[in-house]
Amino acid sequence: MPDLYPILPGIPLAPGGAQAVGNKAWNLIRMAQAGLPVPSAFVLPTSWCGQADRGATLRPALAAGIARLETATGRSFGGTRRPLLVSVRSGAAVSMPGMMETVLDVGLNADTVEALVRLTGNPRLAWDSYRRLVQGYAEVVAGLPTAPFDALLTAAVAREEADTEQELDHRTLRALTLAMLDCYRSLAGTAFPHDPYDQLVAAAEAVFRSWDAPKAASYRRLNGIGDDAGTAVTVQTMVFGNAGGASGSGVGFTRDPATGARELYFDFQFNGQGEDVVAGRHRLRDNDRLRVVLPAVWQRLQEVCRTLETLFRDAQDFEFTVQSGTLYLLQARRAKRTGWAAVTIAVDLVQEGLLTPEEALSHLSGIDLDSVVRTRFDRPSAARLAEAEVAGIGVASGAVALDTAAVKRLAAEGRPAILVRQDTTTADIEGLAAAAGLLTASGGRTSHATVVARQLGIVCLVGCAALSIDLQARRCRIGETVLDEGDVLSLDGNTGAVYAGRLEPVTERPEQALATIRGWKATEIASAVHRVTAVQASGR
Repeated sequence: MPDLYPILPGIPLAPGGAQAVGNKAWNLIRMAQAGLPVPSAFVLPTSWCGQADRGATLRPALAAGIARLETATGRSFGGTRRPLLVSVRSGAAVSMPGMMETVLDVGLNADTVEALVRLTGNPRLAWDSYRRLVQGYAEVVAGLPTAPFDALLTAAVAREEADTEQELDHRTLRALTLAMLDCYRSLAGTAFPHDPYDQLVAAAEAVFRSWDAPKAASYRRLNGIGDDAGTAVTVQTMVFGNAGGASGSGVGFTRDPATGARELYFDFQFNGQGEDVVAGRHRLRDNDRLRVVLPAVWQRLQEVCRTLETLFRDAQDFEFTVQSGTLYLLQARRAKRTGWAAVTIAVDLVQEGLLTPEEALSHLSGIDLDSVVRTRFDRPSAARLAEAEVAGIGVASGAVALDTAAVKRLAAEGRPAILVRQDTTTADIEGLAAAAGLLTASGGRTSHATVVARQLGIVCLVGCAALSIDLQARRCRIGETVLDEGDVLSLDGNTGAVYAGRLEPVTERPEQALATIRGWKATEIASAVHRVTAVQASGR
């Protein structure tokens, strides 16, 4: 059975690269080597994923990795004085955003939650984290339905007359956690596991299993990725974005993934964990507050953008946590981007000296440059119904579809569809792949599902506060306008506007960037001809 590999400062790069340890762990290792603030971790390589007999060796391997983390952090997994908590994360050799699973806050139980209160002096942090563990473990590991747990959370927020779960105090969160533990016992027929190592082994197994999840298989099929590689499992020391007013979690892009502009493109949630941002279930409102409340963190993020691009020599998508004013990076990967952004970024990276023209052409090898366009509505004649957060570029018109099945049905009829959802998850991958546009009532620009939709070239508008959906009646309301499923809607991914009816698009191309790229190609061809001529001449 293959060994685990530590992700700690000063540890050399893993043999085998991303193919062996997965893209996530490989990049974490490189970031740790570069001195970036990466929480200590270890990884079980991708070769574990296909092992039929790993059950006997998984627990001791995880225990060996935990021992390293305990030494690095000065904390004890399952300890009642300085408890160590970990996240358990997936990571294939090729990045598959949101297609596999993560379990956070592993290691909490009735004893360690009280120890975390004593250690931090923050009972809200402890009970919020325990609640999150029970809820996430129930869904990902035990395979229990999410609705009963969501209902308990919704009821707690309503009882306290709060706007969001971030406003719940520690007493409410303690009661909510105990209610979720009862709910778990009722649904699973057994108590929530008390032993932190039982939690850890089961979470790792669940992450390995998620390689074969339907949404992961669909993503691989759509992107031409083989089924044999498997996922690694990264176990990482928890850092807490839910530790109070100077804490939070976010996702950033070093450049705008829709347009390619050289600016930090991000979503942030104060006093929340990463799932609050990437799951697409929350309306994210804290981007502007981050600049004001934590200006030092904001400045550090600007520096991180440049460091990541220098290290990886491309635009990056990165997840981060701020704990009590300190920034930590949880992962980085090559940013998924629109075709328009791809050509813009390639040209800019060459001009900035990070890439040669030959390397930039390699980055663009999978893109049909003749099809890179941006659409817009010149003079919209229809009534504007609402505005939403822009998560892509371009415009789209299509029939309202309230789920994946409706998108597929409309597509089979030859009708473009706009997928309209309260929120969207990566389980909607089949619908996203067949849709012309996406409109959601909640979620942010950097949720996993939005990242995937943008890569697919779909017009994305998210966080539309004026949108409400009645699935039973198969209709939605946008402001004062009611639309039945099948009615036509238009989305402007450049301005955020939502219109009733169909609008005609105007098309434009990034001519200046394309001319630069054509010049690179001409130079490359001329160099190749020169080399061939030189070889022929030397052979005479």
